[in-house]
Amino acid sequence: MLPPNFAVALKYELEKDNAPIVTAKGVRLTADQIVKIAEEHNIPLYKDPELVKMLSTIPLGDEIPENLYVAVAEVIAFAYSLSNKTLESPAL
Repeated sequence: MLPPNFAVALKYELEKDNAPIVTAKGVRLTADQIVKIAEEHNIPLYKDPELVKMLSTIPLGDEIPENLYVAVAEVIAFAYSLSNKTLESPAL
């Protein structure tokens, strides 16, 4: 079981990355720092303890596995909805 203050940060660049990448994760003070940096950069925060638990097992710098695509897509959609942006797919 994860402590209550655990954080995971993801990065995803549509035209560059195959899938979102775990860029930071930590507990207590490190988690607080991750949250602080996100807030300073107006990056939306999404609380989902079960998803954080699964993401916390992924090594830093690794892409998320396919079984988490749907859950993380919901997080990305949430973040984009807050900024009134849309995630556009590249032209075919």
